[in-house]
Amino acid sequence: MSEQQRKKLESETMALQKLQKEYATLVTSRQKLDSQLQENTLVSKEFKLLSDEARVYKLIGPVLVPQEKAEAATNVEKRLEYITAELSRLEKRIEDQAKEQEKTSVEIFKLQMDIQGVSKA
Repeated sequence: MSEQQRKKLESETMALQKLQKEYATLVTSRQKLDSQLQENTLVSKEFKLLSDEARVYKLIGPVLVPQEKAEAATNVEKRLEYITAELSRLEKRIEDQAKEQEKTSVEIFKLQMDIQGVSKA
């Protein structure tokens, strides 16, 4: 194995490990957003069941503060829009990251094959 091939293999392996770590972080972020989406969807459904005169409170620190139902419902809808947009953006990044990982894995495999071919000859 030449020194150049060894260095190239090391750098590609380190790049793959970095990509895998970033991918794991993205997946964790997506899971958190999925959870927030489900929670806010449930809250939105609950708001639709409430009468217009129902009392709604918002937790600010340790205090429950009265809030207009319409304002609270609007805030939840905006949050749902934001979460949905973030999920779409994150899905694209996850897809791109997976493609990059595949590309790097193939490069590592080719390098390993080249090295084995050189050592057998």
